[in-house]
Amino acid sequence: MNLRIDHSPVTLREKCLEKLRNAIITGYFPSGARLVERTLCEQLGVSRTVVREVIRYLQAEGLVEVLPQKGPIVAVLNWDVASQVYRIRLVLEQSAVADCVRNLTDDTAAQIQKALETLRTSYGTPDIAPVLEASSTLYETIFRAGNNHIAWEIVQRLNGRISRLRAMTLTHVDREKTGFERIKAICDAICVQRDEALARQRVAEHIGEAEAIAHALLEQEQK
Repeated sequence: MNLRIDHSPVTLREKCLEKLRNAIITGYFPSGARLVERTLCEQLGVSRTVVREVIRYLQAEGLVEVLPQKGPIVAVLNWDVASQVYRIRLVLEQSAVADCVRNLTDDTAAQIQKALETLRTSYGTPDIAPVLEASSTLYETIFRAGNNHIAWEIVQRLNGRISRLRAMTLTHVDREKTGFERIKAICDAICVQRDEALARQRVAEHIGEAEAIAHALLEQEQK
């Protein structure tokens, strides 16, 4: 992975943040890895001031921990953390899809279908980053269609951890259905069947399968 970025005085920090966030989410920097400022400055081609600012952002997102006498490391992602994220996701997403069905209009249904199509095409790329971005956009569309703006703010605070888990499980071979098929089933329950109970069930199936895969992978990693 080439981490170096082109200098742009307007968006330098944002580009650096995006690069480093994606490097953590996709596992380029694994769980527990030290984030050495000097090395990051060389890899990203930016100053220590920018790197320190970005690390503070990532710490707030739960992707980085700062340890005494050791400095910043990639936050450890274990089953205790992951299980809590999945429980929160289940509650928020089931509520969001039910509200989305109740408030659905032809316009918002079209927006969801458009976001779903973007997600479908992103699966054809070798990079996981477009898949994660398209997934986030689709979920935001669903949450906002159901007027769940505050719930979406909570999801955004967890987004770093959610994306790390998605990157781990979306394309795993143990899935009965692909990640996209699971998400499409949720969108069909919302936009085609327009069935609250079915949409909630599809969310539970999607999260349940991802949770089981993450549990196995994280337990194996710990051993």
